[in-house]
Amino acid sequence: MACLRLPAAHALHPFPAGRTKTPFSKPLVSNPRFTSSLVASTMRFRWEDVMQVSHEDEDRRDLRGYFHKIRICNRGNESKTEFVPFVIEDQVVGFIHKGFVDHLKDFPGVFTCLLGNGDHRFDNGRVTLHESLSTPGERTRAVAGVIRCLGELIPGIRSEHYPVTSSFGVPAFFSLERAAAPYFGIKAYGVHMNGYVEINGQKFLWIGKRSQMKPTYPGMLDHLVAGGLPHGISCKENLIKECEEEAGIPRSISDCATSVGAISYMDIDGFRYKRDVLFCYDLKLPADFIPNNEDGEVDSFRLIPVDDVANIIRRYISPDDCGYLKLLQSLRSGDCC
Repeated sequence: MACLRLPAAHALHPFPAGRTKTPFSKPLVSNPRFTSSLVASTMRFRWEDVMQVSHEDEDRRDLRGYFHKIRICNRGNESKTEFVPFVIEDQVVGFIHKGFVDHLKDFPGVFTCLLGNGDHRFDNGRVTLHESLSTPGERTRAVAGVIRCLGELIPGIRSEHYPVTSSFGVPAFFSLERAAAPYFGIKAYGVHMNGYVEINGQKFLWIGKRSQMKPTYPGMLDHLVAGGLPHGISCKENLIKECEEEAGIPRSISDCATSVGAISYMDIDGFRYKRDVLFCYDLKLPADFIPNNEDGEVDSFRLIPVDDVANIIRRYISPDDCGYLKLLQSLRSGDCC
């Protein structure tokens, strides 16, 4: 297309990733590839700040902090009327902002935009693909061409594709660039895993701090392992892959991860409509396990008591000030948390 990662906080100290020491003495693991650049960066918080928050005295029966962050994850409900359905083969697969539809109108050979046309099923109009695009391959190539043409309107292109479906597990109508998923309002799926250890009857979670180089949520807290679910791979195989890449967990260990449920949220921000579903897993790790990031996406890890992790999440902290929000996105009930 031509176009225009048990002890109290004071005992925690840094040491290089991959060192074969037990987690009892120095359970902070840093990624040496990014340490020097992070020292020079203007990060808004440090692990010391995180640990201070985790130990501040509060009534842990007070759940308002949790509710606040759940609201943050589900912003924009009042803006739903600004979106129209994205329909393929008479199935709603997403929602597109009317303002973004204006850009898609420039590609009539790919998109058919019907706004306010009196359709009894879609009173607010709809967007579909041109009838000539009848196969998943044709649709994938055509939409990819449009995304290239839209340029900076869709930042952070990854060349990683998500399946476009009406529901999970059914055949995909086509595949869509991951960065474009919220602009088309498709459901995007991911895997999130709690990696925990038990020491003297107490559970500790390994928590990761995302690299400052990440295009999304840089420097924020995250699960030990988490990643989007691309097209053409099962949840379990994707989890095993992410375990190796993000924390250096071999298949012989990660294959024991247990599925514990799923959570979803919907977040509207401008033209972006995020409809995410996170498949959640627990994995009990050996007490002497040390995570080692392999793909450069994690700056460091910390081993933290589960109760302290809950306190970190519950504490009210503005998302503009600190990076605790990302961890909330896979809050769920289960044995570990």
